[in-house]
Amino acid sequence: MHVLLATVILAGSPAEPVVDLCPTHQVMAEQLADEVQTGTLLFSQGDCLAVKVFSKSEYTHVATVVVEDNQPIVYESTNGVGVRKLPLDEYIAVSAPDELHVYQPTFEFHQKLQAPFVSHLKQELGRPYSVKHHLTGKRCEGVHCAEYVTDALIAADIMRAKQPPKVSPGSLRNGIEQARRYRETLVLNLEPPEPEREEGDGWCESLWLDTKYCTQDCYVSFKRKFLCR
Repeated sequence: MHVLLATVILAGSPAEPVVDLCPTHQVMAEQLADEVQTGTLLFSQGDCLAVKVFSKSEYTHVATVVVEDNQPIVYESTNGVGVRKLPLDEYIAVSAPDELHVYQPTFEFHQKLQAPFVSHLKQELGRPYSVKHHLTGKRCEGVHCAEYVTDALIAADIMRAKQPPKVSPGSLRNGIEQARRYRETLVLNLEPPEPEREEGDGWCESLWLDTKYCTQDCYVSFKRKFLCR
């Protein structure tokens, strides 16, 4: 396998998507679709301060890919939604403006590994999201992103962890690299485009629109940093 590094510009939208796939989304989804396979891991470097502080890492989220009917589908556990699956192009759209790191297995992810891996991912669909138990290491009703992916890797006997709830995206990445089970093959910089904004007719309307857009931008930034995804 070869290592491929790339930087890509993408657009974003809210967590539960009705996604408008712009040409950039489509192009990057098609490029990434050629790279991924069942078992591919997608690590995000996002804005969530809580994950960064507690995990002491820049990595804030992790998801995995399953190829279904020749189409890459992303499985993840995300804040406000829980465990879900969505097409790769929609996942790319909702991940902006994160930096996405693509990790591929260094071994053949054959059917005997795929079966328990995929089975675990599917049986958890609909489970609520929770991250509070990361501190205690005890299981709870909900599951966070790294715990979800780690459990799937454990089910396939690819990795082991004493306390999966205490695994973070950063520690999972460190673990798979140290064990030489995965390696990074692609980096996507998901920068969103500048939004279209109307011009004010006169200074009063311009001031009002500037205030509105500034408030919107501050809210989005606050939401990503403190409410996370």
